[in-house]
Amino acid sequence: MLLLLPIALILAVLAALFAWVGGWFGNHNLTPQKMMDFAETSGKQAAGFRRAHSKGVCFAGTFAPTPEAAKLSKARAFSQPSIAVIGRFSASSNNPYAPDGASPVRGMAVQLKTDDGQDWRIAMNSFPFFAAATPQAFQAMNEAGKPDPATGKPDPAKMKAVLAANPEIAAFQAWAKSAPRSDSLGSTRFNGVNAFRLTDAQGADRMVRWSMRPRAPFVAMTPDQLKAASPDFLIEDLNRRLAAGPLVWDMVVQIAAPGDPITDPSKAWPDTRQEATLGTLTLAHAEPQATGPCRDINFDPLILPTGIAASDDPVLHARSAAYSVSFNRREREISQGKTAQPIGQTGSAR
Repeated sequence: MLLLLPIALILAVLAALFAWVGGWFGNHNLTPQKMMDFAETSGKQAAGFRRAHSKGVCFAGTFAPTPEAAKLSKARAFSQPSIAVIGRFSASSNNPYAPDGASPVRGMAVQLKTDDGQDWRIAMNSFPFFAAATPQAFQAMNEAGKPDPATGKPDPAKMKAVLAANPEIAAFQAWAKSAPRSDSLGSTRFNGVNAFRLTDAQGADRMVRWSMRPRAPFVAMTPDQLKAASPDFLIEDLNRRLAAGPLVWDMVVQIAAPGDPITDPSKAWPDTRQEATLGTLTLAHAEPQATGPCRDINFDPLILPTGIAASDDPVLHARSAAYSVSFNRREREISQGKTAQPIGQTGSAR
């Protein structure tokens, strides 16, 4: 027992440091477990699916870096000529059967494994900035938006109090109400709203935020088109487009200037910031998530290669912790045979 004590102490210290960096201590003792508990009691969570962005589709393709990328970071992903990619498109709901037009938020997650064995996982969304500055504010917003069982609607007084304490949330709500929705995943821009540090071969650091910018032209859908669209129109369109040829995105980074908010994802950086194109993502194939290669991947945004490091953004660290809880819970449900039965091509576990 005495020999095991130092190991236990080391593990305890590491856990405490992780919780501190992730912002989990204090402020109502919010934990990733509590966040996932709430997600399970809201919406239409189904066993065996991710706790958020439950509906999705896998894709496969390649990433080819630009010469400029290797000047900004020593990451192998920017010097290897081409890298096989596994990824996932998703909707924001925890209902795996929600219509594609129900939410303005769409997600793209990507895994790149380089020839030296390093792993890089990226998680992006279609919004230009995050809903809240902290995990606590984000959780408060979600709780205030949950319908009251007595009325079937959220309590306006609760949301008013949350907005008073976290005024940045109002900007996201305004975006969600007014943002045009593209008619295709292939023409959707996906943004990484958290900041990361790129380190070059000489040891110089730059703080960046990245985005995947489609080469397909953006076409906005009208409200009438959204109402008339198939519940799975995004995945149906994706399959049609890929049958005609690959889809391409350019990975572009904004480089922070002095004074830009590094740890607050609710604040967008000005469009005038210096930008650099790091590479090209080319998608060639998609398949249902129940059987596709993305099925068992936890797209943890803190799995990073040498040359790329996380910022101290508390939302970024909270995402990593919450994704882990979600992954472990759905894997346990699947192993226990609790998975919901697949419905159609998108209603598939995981």
